[in-house]
Amino acid sequence: MTKRRVVRASLGVVAAVLMVGAWACSPIYVLKAGIAEMKILRARQDIPEVLADPNTDPETRGKLSFVLEARRFAANELGIDVGDSYTMYTKLDRDTLALVVSAAHKDRLVPKTWWFPIVGRMPYKGYFSLDGAQNAQAELEKEGFDTYLRPTAAFSTLGWFNDPILSTVLRADDVEVVETVLHELSHQYLFVPGQVGFNESFATFVGRAGAAQFFCTRDGGGTDTVKCLRAQARWRDYQRFSVFIDEMMEELEGIYDDPALGYEDKISTREDVFDRSIAHFDASVAPTFESVTFSGFRNTPLNNATLLARIRYYHRLPDFAALLAERGGNLTLVLSELRSGVDDVDDPFELLPRDGG
Repeated sequence: MTKRRVVRASLGVVAAVLMVGAWACSPIYVLKAGIAEMKILRARQDIPEVLADPNTDPETRGKLSFVLEARRFAANELGIDVGDSYTMYTKLDRDTLALVVSAAHKDRLVPKTWWFPIVGRMPYKGYFSLDGAQNAQAELEKEGFDTYLRPTAAFSTLGWFNDPILSTVLRADDVEVVETVLHELSHQYLFVPGQVGFNESFATFVGRAGAAQFFCTRDGGGTDTVKCLRAQARWRDYQRFSVFIDEMMEELEGIYDDPALGYEDKISTREDVFDRSIAHFDASVAPTFESVTFSGFRNTPLNNATLLARIRYYHRLPDFAALLAERGGNLTLVLSELRSGVDDVDDPFELLPRDGG
């Protein structure tokens, strides 16, 4: 089975819609999302039962064991109230959980957003059918937006339901499985309504730094083990990619904010930025990577929608790492400080040191 990086979205919007009603989107969208979500929840099995089943294949058994261990790590080492999340498993009859559609204006780094109860405004919508996602994408393109359609293999209902681990997540390797569990559980620990960029970058930090700590300190692990080294390398690569994306976004913002440039000038100038950025990526960024995590980056066309979708997960990751270093590598302390500080600032990123410290 092909290993691939797990892409996720916080589809807590689905849970929110189910809980509160059809305020956010059309009743048809709500109904379809609700039906798909309930099918997933009804198909859950207790993980211990799956592990005890002699028909469970060894690979699935091993990864589900890591899921339970990652839950214990999140609860005991990071102080996350994990509840009953990821104590159950759902086997899907497809290799992708859902499809996520996002859009952005062509001449500015402003995403199109949809409002949902509880979680606030979200810059994407999730679909459980390819036709529905493609139709939504086509409509947005007719309206003149840049668009991005991507798969997601995991989701979080932010603790509203007992989130199961999905078979789509288990397609990844052990490091990615643990990272995904920690990433999604972090949303239950800290989720700031209307602050998608911070929520997802924070979750990326918790998932990546947490996975490195998990594999480097667990019984049977250690700093010289393959999985520890792999998790550390991927966390470093995420920080390198974060710098690359942040620099490109900063250059684009300068173009889009220039009052001397008209719409067509902004579009043509941004294409020059895209071309230069790709050349820089190929010549200077990609050669520094220690893993193949970002090998697929060149396969996705650059536009404002694809860039905004990435920046949500990769914004200022070196600054998260710098804060962790300042706290002596105490990830639990960093999480606690960030959660206690978000109510005191307008922008949660203000809690981080600038430029890696």
